[in-house]
Amino acid sequence: MLTILGFAMIATFLVLIMTKKMSPIAALVLIPALFCVAVGKGAHLGDYVIDGVSSLAPTAAMLMFAIVYFGVMIDVGLFDPVVRAILRFCKADPMRVVVGTAVLAAIVSLDGDGSTTFMITVSAMYPLYKRLGMSLVVMTGVAAMANGVMNTVPWGGPTARAATALKLDAADIFVPMIPALLVGLLGVLGLAYVLGLRERRRLGALRIEDEESAGAKEAVLVGAGAAAGPARPRKRPVGGGTDHVDRADSGDDDEDLLKGLDPDRPTLRPRLYWFNALLTGVLLTAMILELLPIPVLFLLGAALALSVNYPRLPDQKARIAAHADNVLNVSGMVFAAAVFTGVLQGTGMVDHMAGWLVDTVPEGLGPHMALVTGVLSLPLTYFMSNDGFYFGVLPVLAEAGAAHGVTPLEMARASLVGQPLHMSSPLVPAVYVLVGMARVEFGDHTRFVVKWAALTCLLILAAGILFGTI
Repeated sequence: MLTILGFAMIATFLVLIMTKKMSPIAALVLIPALFCVAVGKGAHLGDYVIDGVSSLAPTAAMLMFAIVYFGVMIDVGLFDPVVRAILRFCKADPMRVVVGTAVLAAIVSLDGDGSTTFMITVSAMYPLYKRLGMSLVVMTGVAAMANGVMNTVPWGGPTARAATALKLDAADIFVPMIPALLVGLLGVLGLAYVLGLRERRRLGALRIEDEESAGAKEAVLVGAGAAAGPARPRKRPVGGGTDHVDRADSGDDDEDLLKGLDPDRPTLRPRLYWFNALLTGVLLTAMILELLPIPVLFLLGAALALSVNYPRLPDQKARIAAHADNVLNVSGMVFAAAVFTGVLQGTGMVDHMAGWLVDTVPEGLGPHMALVTGVLSLPLTYFMSNDGFYFGVLPVLAEAGAAHGVTPLEMARASLVGQPLHMSSPLVPAVYVLVGMARVEFGDHTRFVVKWAALTCLLILAAGILFGTI
């Protein structure tokens, strides 16, 4: 019964947010609360929520201060050279813009943290997508998949968890998987190229439609004998020009969204550029080396960045207020997700769901447990946290594989396959940073990315089998 209710709860949540019947925050809170009562454990709901909040509180704190820190770095102009370099590469071509998004997300993902990757990527690319009128779900989808592939680096989390759970060396797991992961990354870049071409065609069609519409208006004016003379249609480059306005947004809103690129904005601190670059480098290095907990590092970094760049108290308050919306949206989503995960784990639903999936594996597939693990990693890492999968499910799968001669190393490598899909899971706090900063509905992101991310996972699995590492 817990298995059925667990899958029903997840399905209900996904349907409601994808059909936009409820906001993600409301669905993350109300749906698990109702199912907790249905399970007959409503009296323990408070305990489950507190446990979930306690487990995710450090993540929420990290995201709050990371948003403030990187928001300040954007304000002072630290990433302006990156934006200009990307603009030079993209040349207002949607295909190059999407490929550039994938490359930037993959490079920044080397720091091993999804939240910072998404903050930097969206900060650099969002104004360009808005300027060209491109689809923002393409940006969020490509960034999430690129980060998912790169999330498998030993300091990124999944590999370290697999190594710990099966008592293996992380390098022994990761290094042989590099060729398969490179194939997955090439697959993401290839998909970005195709999606970019599709955006180019779509925007080119809009340009032609706009010109035809302008021509029709001109004909009407001429026919009516308008004294002002014929109106000339604006020329737009293929893929949208700098004067293009997305039909869903007004021109004023577009200009407001693009003010972050203004080279004359008063928040710039060009004289402190190298200080900010050094501070960011030190912060990311300390994070990779785990010198201090990540929330503490970002707390210290945000306080130092504000104090040095804006020594006057009113300026500091203004910068904090400028990023308050993002902070509230993301931290609120994380704490709402804590209700979801708390109920899933507290009621035992997640354990029963994992056990049922393991038990449904036919006995004849025993010698192929690595392949089975790779396939199961897609739904399991999407519907549960990495901790739950790697510490709760993987040891059981590895035990079953060992009985049929499958080595723990193969099982550990196969368990990494689902990460491109996992990064868009509603249980991953970083994805709320991505969709929040990009101003994309989580349901829209989910509808777009799931199929492509699943294909990327299967591509990595196929490459792993082909190269003999799985």
